[in-house]
Amino acid sequence: MSSLSNILGKQFKFCKLWLPAISGVRNKSIPAWHLDPISSKEELARLEKEGELEKLKVVPVKPAPSVMTNSLHDDPVVNRFNTMVMMWSNKTLARQLVHDTFTRIKHIQLTKYHAASAEEKASIEMDPKKILIQAVENCKPVLGVMPIKKGGITYQVPVPISAKKSTFMSMKWLVMAARDKEGPISFPEQLAKELLDAFKMEGRVIRRKQDLLKLCENNKAYAHYRWA
Repeated sequence: MSSLSNILGKQFKFCKLWLPAISGVRNKSIPAWHLDPISSKEELARLEKEGELEKLKVVPVKPAPSVMTNSLHDDPVVNRFNTMVMMWSNKTLARQLVHDTFTRIKHIQLTKYHAASAEEKASIEMDPKKILIQAVENCKPVLGVMPIKKGGITYQVPVPISAKKSTFMSMKWLVMAARDKEGPISFPEQLAKELLDAFKMEGRVIRRKQDLLKLCENNKAYAHYRWA
């Protein structure tokens, strides 16, 4: 019985030592002197212009992550917004909805462009991607409230928000406003309307951001409870 326990103990020790190495953790086995992959076309063009690209062709390169791409349509803000729109792990549908939203924004802006005068045409933004990025930036809150219990009373204490959480809240508000639609209007049409309103510093999401800032302003007397 003791010999069987010794054999099992040795097998467990072997698995503990070698399973992490054969379970797909490949980054630890890649030497540190291997170059990181370059996906930026501007960086590749600069290296080719300086004559450094030929030297790099003989140097080993680390495997590129599955999310890395050099597509002209790739943008980290748009990719994150696609994830916010996604439901039930259906990312293909989320990308299609955002694509339809961009198409709707382009149609609205083109109609406005052709109906505008020569002086007004210069101020009309035609790129849906820039409209999305600016709309998300306009909706970012600076402060938020956090419930803190003190002396049996729960206070809404204003606290600063990190850049990552601020971006998350901005995108979440835009998606929630688009889903809270009335009538037979489709989701891409409502989302296009919300993005254009936020781009112009108007709409429900901007009012929600302003209401949150007013709440923080009204509760600024409790700000010292943040350090409690």
